[in-house]
Amino acid sequence: MDLDGRVVIVIGAGGGLGRPIARRLAAAGATLVLAGPHPERLPVDEHPDALALALDLRDPRAGDGLVDAVIERHGRIDGLVNAAGVVAFGPLVDTDDAVIEELFLTNVVGPLWLLRRVAPHLAATEGVVVHISAVVAEQPMAGMAAYSASKAALSAADAALFRELRRQKVRVCDVRPPHTETGLADRPLSGSSPRLPEGLTPDEVAGRVIDAILADDHEVPSSAFAD
Repeated sequence: MDLDGRVVIVIGAGGGLGRPIARRLAAAGATLVLAGPHPERLPVDEHPDALALALDLRDPRAGDGLVDAVIERHGRIDGLVNAAGVVAFGPLVDTDDAVIEELFLTNVVGPLWLLRRVAPHLAATEGVVVHISAVVAEQPMAGMAAYSASKAALSAADAALFRELRRQKVRVCDVRPPHTETGLADRPLSGSSPRLPEGLTPDEVAGRVIDAILADDHEVPSSAFAD
């Protein structure tokens, strides 16, 4: 897939991974739409021509406003990259119900609500959706049961969507990077991060995301980051 001139939405564009993904998309010639729950954090200083929009994945109606704004500005949607996410640590029995709900709303339910709205427009352009999952989707960790389950659920959805949406010529790519130094582990919804080995740089992961889009890959497992 050639990204030059393509309209690509980056969800979580103000985060540690969303920023380098947006930067690399722009370098490849994409027209950016930057979205996230905190508009003041979106990198509009780096991308002054980008459309910047507030978006809360926990709101099922948020996707409607996003689609309307992008179609009004650009008339098309070619790509959706979801780099948003939240994390929590600690045993399940010590995790509040509200935290478990927040994990699934942000990491699974919200992305699916959003894709329902965006998918018809991706079908019109034979576009692509990329979801950033995590290595815990493949290797669930004790002390991270709810988070692991949310990421595994997203990956399972992507595996089904790959088959479901290819009839409409929409590409689906599930990316499952190992621990990455995005700073997310320092901002958990609850609990404290265990001691983790040094992770990948966000730019490394962003590079693999763009490579996957260009190569029409349908998944980038954690093992693909080892080389």
